[in-house]
Amino acid sequence: MKSIRLGIIGVGQIGKVHLKNYANIAGAEIVAAADVNEAELKRVAELHKIPNTYLDYRELLKRDDLAAVDVCLHNNLHAPVSIAAMEAGKDVYCEKPIAGAYADGQRMLDTAKATGRKLHIQLNTLFNMETRAAQELIRGGQVGHMYYARSSGFRRRGRPFVDGYGTSNFVKKAIAAGGALYDMGIYHIAQMLYLLQQPKALRISGKIFQETEMDAARRASSGYDVEELACGFVKFGGGLTLDIIESWAAHLDGFEGSFILGSKGGIRLAPFGYFSNLHDMEMLTTFNLDRASKRWHDIRENADVYDSSQHHWIAAHQGRVELMPTAQVALQTMLIQEGIYMSDRLGREVSADEVAAESKSKAIA
Repeated sequence: MKSIRLGIIGVGQIGKVHLKNYANIAGAEIVAAADVNEAELKRVAELHKIPNTYLDYRELLKRDDLAAVDVCLHNNLHAPVSIAAMEAGKDVYCEKPIAGAYADGQRMLDTAKATGRKLHIQLNTLFNMETRAAQELIRGGQVGHMYYARSSGFRRRGRPFVDGYGTSNFVKKAIAAGGALYDMGIYHIAQMLYLLQQPKALRISGKIFQETEMDAARRASSGYDVEELACGFVKFGGGLTLDIIESWAAHLDGFEGSFILGSKGGIRLAPFGYFSNLHDMEMLTTFNLDRASKRWHDIRENADVYDSSQHHWIAAHQGRVELMPTAQVALQTMLIQEGIYMSDRLGREVSADEVAAESKSKAIA
């Protein structure tokens, strides 16, 4: 397959995951890396045999032999680095969420349009078998008119840094912009918006919490000022609604998984199932997704282009598939997330137009 020459910006926790994934994708060739941590940059470059390294990402962007760059930085750095890359003539694959604020995400899409560059956001839930199977049922008409959905994500104890993994940068608004809602909520909300065929949000309400105890020393050293749990409710056009709950920490054994209700059937994403009535009998259906995946790969042309977000990104550059609208889905997810924060701050429901108009940049230059 055609080789795609890439540069990666940021070789920290997420960057290492991306590099490991690229190693298993035919045609992905990492030829340059940038990071402010010189020692770690050198170590990672040697491990992955990356020939060119830079302490300043701007120097990397001056290369004229790169098809694209992969931005693996904290949320409030996404917009300025991605925009600089697109203005330098590079396509951009960016880690989720799209940015730290809707205003910044919109600037990224505007730049992509103005420069004619590709912009792809890492939304791995759009590529898992549960999403693909649900999409088959929805497109096949088995769900009918979709009218209600739930986006759900649960960690009983999984706050970055204070619960023992990751760095304190994940729990500071100045760098990460948000907590559980931005870190993990992006995956589940985006998954629902994609399956609901990207409805336009009209009204948003929500509440955020930081109630669970944590080690006092870790709290003090981390500067922890983000939410550990968020909930919200979104009204779309046509009567469609979505409720949201996302947790980093909660004293419970789990939440009910994400689901969609339609006039002809319902889908639960985790564990995957389809529910309907047949001959006036309540029907609960399970699917062998592993067998389906194997069969699709055996029978369908280019089935591998949906194996992961990064497989899809490389395949799009090879001309094997049209790029999915991940940037648009991620931006609409950001609008809803920012609406939840705004609703919590104001103590009332807010309109989507209000959120968009009031959004302020959180970008770190």
